Amino acid sequence: MIDTHCHLDATEFDADRAEVVARALALGVEQIIVPAVSARNFALVQATCVTYPQCQPALGLHPIFAMQHQPEELNVLRLAVAAERPVAIGEIGLDLFVHDVDMTQQIYYFTEQLKIASEFDLPVLLHTRHANDEIMKQLRRFNIRRGIAHAFNGSVQQAEVFIKQGFKLGFGGAMTYTRATNLRKLAAELPLESIVLETDAPDMSPAWAHGQRNSPEYLPQIAQVLADLRGVSLATILTTTTNNAHAVLKEENV
Repeated sequence: MIDTHCHLDATEFDADRAEVVARALALGVEQIIVPAVSARNFALVQATCVTYPQCQPALGLHPIFAMQHQPEELNVLRLAVAAERPVAIGEIGLDLFVHDVDMTQQIYYFTEQLKIASEFDLPVLLHTRHANDEIMKQLRRFNIRRGIAHAFNGSVQQAEVFIKQGFKLGFGGAMTYTRATNLRKLAAELPLESIVLETDAPDMSPAWAHGQRNSPEYLPQIAQVLADLRGVSLATILTTTTNNAHAVLKEENV
């Protein structure tokens, strides 16, 4: 299994990070993608991935922090990517759910990072909350054809557009809640070849850990929920979603 989105560098793991990684590995989580959210945590993400070789870094500027990012940090990102090629540019994107983060700023940092992804031919890890259509507009504009729509929760039509663009869709803890009927329907009916697994730990905890810290060690149980929703074996889910993750991140040796 590959956890395609896990903020293992977060302070929530400071007390027991090594134990968390060990438990995840013991349960079959072979690799963990750790995305950055600002230039200020690039070094920590990279250090985490050096300490735990099963982890791979993604570097990017998260849209939620668009008001704190500085334009010169785009050059910091470019230099970091050039110096030590990450597996992806991320976590980047747009968030139309929050109303106190200027959309002009969000779009500026998103599009500038798409240029960097294009320059280095890297996939992107997308934050797409309530912003699928605007994000797709920019992906088409810059001809970005490889990446993951993290925590996807759009319509079937939007999913099909992402898939046609060459993207995989990330499913994780939110899918485990029985009340998430639309999301569970998507997980059950979209082509399995378009789906990858993720936790977004320490956030987006699954139903059995509601209100608690999420963890990459929950990925096998999340995979089992997906298997149950689709009526297929766990082995089928593990093989296909792992192959999907390899395909989207193929040039980065994941």
